[in-house]
Amino acid sequence: MSRYRGPRLRIVRRLGDLPGLTRKSARRRSNPPGQHGMARKKRSEYAIRLEEKQKLRFNYGVSEKQLVRYVRKARRATGSTGQYLLQLLEMRLDNTVFRMGMAGTIPGARQLVNHGHIQVNGTVVDVASYQCRPGDVITVRQQEKSRGLVKANMEYPGLANVPSHLEFDKETLIGKVNGVIEREWVALEIKELLVVEYYSRMA
Repeated sequence: MSRYRGPRLRIVRRLGDLPGLTRKSARRRSNPPGQHGMARKKRSEYAIRLEEKQKLRFNYGVSEKQLVRYVRKARRATGSTGQYLLQLLEMRLDNTVFRMGMAGTIPGARQLVNHGHIQVNGTVVDVASYQCRPGDVITVRQQEKSRGLVKANMEYPGLANVPSHLEFDKETLIGKVNGVIEREWVALEIKELLVVEYYSRMA
């Protein structure tokens, strides 16, 4: 299953801040979880690559199978495989809704999408993995429940700024995708090349 239902703060303590997964921070207990979290030995190169891969999985809420498909698609594209992989994940509908500020986390945004509260170009899209494209107009359904949910979420946004490739009107609840996200606007601290290397060594 792609949805992680376990304790989120435990994952944050292990992998670092994951803005898409939770707004909580592990400042009080920054050591990794587990009996030997304080005395962790030097990590191998494999462990470092695995950790970067896990960051992507948990932050964007995708399954291992989905991530493998994204990596394969990124390899077929021209240019940087790692950067294109991040673009594929960032341009998912659930992440786009999250980055516009309609939900505090990506799981929260996924719930909005799956329950049919979000429209793309005037049509309800309930598939969280839908790939947004430049020119797409993202709106909230003209129903009191849908608009109420989004407005309540907007009081506690996950991230402060909307990326440069998106625009969102908080009054009309209408957003637009103006382009493809640039690397510097990716909120997750990630070394994407290590993720690509992880899968190339696993092949």
